[in-house]
Amino acid sequence: MDIILASKSPFRATLLKNAGISFTAQAANIDERAVEAPLYDTGATPEDVALVLAEAKALEVSERNPGALVIGSDQTLSLGDEVLHKPDDMDAARRQLLKLSGQTHHLNSAVVLARDGETLWRHVSVARMTVRDLDPGFIGRYLSRAGEIALQSVGAYQIEGEGVQLFEKIDGDYFTIVGLPLLPLLVELRREGAIDG
Repeated sequence: MDIILASKSPFRATLLKNAGISFTAQAANIDERAVEAPLYDTGATPEDVALVLAEAKALEVSERNPGALVIGSDQTLSLGDEVLHKPDDMDAARRQLLKLSGQTHHLNSAVVLARDGETLWRHVSVARMTVRDLDPGFIGRYLSRAGEIALQSVGAYQIEGEGVQLFEKIDGDYFTIVGLPLLPLLVELRREGAIDG
């Protein structure tokens, strides 16, 4: 069975590769902000937004690849009622980290399986991330060392790298934090007969 990851995220691809999953990757052709915008008027939660985005990606790629089992995933970062997005530049990353300093935010990671334009399964996992009080000078030095990779994640950090230094406490599993709830996904892939089990 062909498995396709509807993402060009190197982080999600690495998680699947490390788990021994044979797959190809294709980016979904959707405008995430256009899909997301009307949801906020309906009272959708950040978890709902992550699920809708993951499902939109999975469905779009599955319609282009008949018979393939498509994994769609997305992640939102919520700080109270506010949903934050990937920073556009280093100045936005600095402002975002200042906003997260001393606060607990949630990473809402959704994963969806689709085939032939139909959703087969949906799941969302949440991690609670408490950022320590950050000195503005440290933030600047951290971003200088991290470079452009800081712009590839919604929180301007990669927990698998130096970004771990930003945190005081983490409640949630590693896979949810990186952006792909891998353990529930593996259960469902086995149930679908897509992987050995």
